[in-house]
Amino acid sequence: MRKYMIALGATVAAMSSCSHDSGMEMQDRVDEYAVVEVSSPLMDGLSAKDRQVLNLLREAGKVMDKLFWKQTFGDRHEMDVIDDQAMKDFAMINYGPWDRLEDNEPFVPGYGEKPLGANYYPADMTADEWEAFDDPDKDSPYTVIRRGEDGKLKCIWYRDEYREEIDLVCRYLEEAAAITENEGLRNYLTKRVEAFRTDDYFESDLAWMDMKDSKIDVVIGPIENYDDKLNELKTSYECFILLKDEKRSAELAKFVSMLPALQKMLPCPDEYKTFVPGTSSDLNVYDAIYYAGDCNCGSKTIAINLPNDDRVQALKGARRLQLHNSMDAKFGKILLPIGKLLMEPDQQKHLRSEAFFWNVTFHEVAHGLGVKQTVNGKGSVDEAMGAEKTTWEEAKADILGLFMVCRLIDMGEIPLISKEDAITTFIAGLVRSVRFGYASSHGKANMMCYNFLKENGAFSRNKDGQYHIEFEKSLEAIDAWAALIIRTQATGDLEFARAFSREHAVITEALSADIANVNAHGIPRDIKFDFVW
Repeated sequence: MRKYMIALGATVAAMSSCSHDSGMEMQDRVDEYAVVEVSSPLMDGLSAKDRQVLNLLREAGKVMDKLFWKQTFGDRHEMDVIDDQAMKDFAMINYGPWDRLEDNEPFVPGYGEKPLGANYYPADMTADEWEAFDDPDKDSPYTVIRRGEDGKLKCIWYRDEYREEIDLVCRYLEEAAAITENEGLRNYLTKRVEAFRTDDYFESDLAWMDMKDSKIDVVIGPIENYDDKLNELKTSYECFILLKDEKRSAELAKFVSMLPALQKMLPCPDEYKTFVPGTSSDLNVYDAIYYAGDCNCGSKTIAINLPNDDRVQALKGARRLQLHNSMDAKFGKILLPIGKLLMEPDQQKHLRSEAFFWNVTFHEVAHGLGVKQTVNGKGSVDEAMGAEKTTWEEAKADILGLFMVCRLIDMGEIPLISKEDAITTFIAGLVRSVRFGYASSHGKANMMCYNFLKENGAFSRNKDGQYHIEFEKSLEAIDAWAALIIRTQATGDLEFARAFSREHAVITEALSADIANVNAHGIPRDIKFDFVW
């Protein structure tokens, strides 16, 4: 990934033209999102009461959708006056007039750049004003910042800013809690209602962690802070409604207990393996049957790793939810066509949906492995790595996920796929991923990985320009890249991390041409949902 390129800023500008031509017809931009009908055969086994619960949760989700519009943009109905139907459709995909896969580039006439603070802060608030604002609640994930009648900044809790909508959500959740026959779900919904009304989500997160045997799951509330580009503080409303795949989940259960052993297998010195991963976390498989709000804007989520509250993680661990039907949709609509276009014919047989599932699953698991505290007194890895922490953490999860999949295949723990399947699908997946986030931390991580593998002989191009993978060299490169990342994190080597990222988180001319080729063949960049239940 390195030098043939262009520095990242210039690369982003160049890639903008690769991902889509600014002169593209708006309908073409809409069509970059493949329509996927969302349902699940798991619904067939639900009782009448379960279906009532689902309907109530969906109504609550619709309110989350409206709330996210308010948070990220403002009045959704401003988009109703757009005459161009394709432009209006694109605004619905992006929850506003800014293209989320193009660094929030405005596409509706009359709108300039998206405010970094979205609608969580006054658009005219200055950095000095924020710094001088003396209110302990200003850093809460659950307050918005507004101006009072005197023009000065003030904090308003979500429960007050969005009172009407929150009251409606609580009524839906209370009714669902009264109907469900699952005690764990009832307890969670009851505590979530209290959380919505108090902006204190701790107890409800604990209840969610304890909800072990419910076929129906729901992630609902203000959760991620990705939309706050100003301070990365304010959380966005969203809702996933999920159905547990009990058979697949049972197959994954054994891997949680194997985490300490997998930690010891990492390709790095023993001094970097002292962290002992917990074994109380969940690793389960679901079909997603409804998305709303933050998780439904732009690129769609295919795996969940929650809760974010460190206090809950310390007490209960985390839950890692793999959204199998969403993964399948992205594989079939995007990754497989990319692989068939770019990979040489003899290796296309290694593009497997099962391999994609395992790679994504162990990407999430890998976040819990590695090193958490530096070995040289620089404090936590996050503290030492500064602004590079997310990029290198995502790079770690990418490559350690693939490392674990390959080791577990060797151990006979992952059936039905080969290491060749895992590696081939992973490399095609890097090209898929960079098309919707090359300037983000995830995108930089993908590019560092792509270039490291290429430069270390994992793959090359044949005489026809298609990828040829050298599987033995790939395994060596996987180990070497994992070792480099872990060493960098363990030593908190921020200077090296910055320099390496600057040199390697770049898009080569050859890769840029590959992406242009993918785009020219009309392969979607992501998916959008048609909820048919």
